[in-house]
Amino acid sequence: MAYVINDSCVSCGTCAGECPVSAIAEGDGQYVIDADSCISCGTCAGVCPTGAIEEG
Repeated sequence: MAYVINDSCVSCGTCAGECPVSAIAEGDGQYVIDADSCISCGTCAGVCPTGAIEEG
């Protein structure tokens, strides 16, 4: 199951730099994860300083 970014996102960009498949991009107001590209590795969730990333 792909990860999703909730409203706690502060748009710091830390997650995007850590994603091994570049599935995370800056969206309107916060970052978003492309569910089709996400490999559910959890790396992004591990580096998010606000805990905004969770399994969707």
